[in-house]
Amino acid sequence: MVPILLVLLLALVLFGAGFAVEILWWIALAVLVVWLLGFFVRGTSAAGGRGRWYRW
Repeated sequence: MVPILLVLLLALVLFGAGFAVEILWWIALAVLVVWLLGFFVRGTSAAGGRGRWYRW
């Protein structure tokens, strides 16, 4: 009985980790899209500013 529970627990942990990694990839993709949109909308030489849409 204990080995079956350990295998089920391991499967649950691996499924949860896989789901978390998948979510992180989607979040990274969304951040990249927002960054690219901000870069192309604002441009590199804005009048009266430093030319960047972020404060880095």
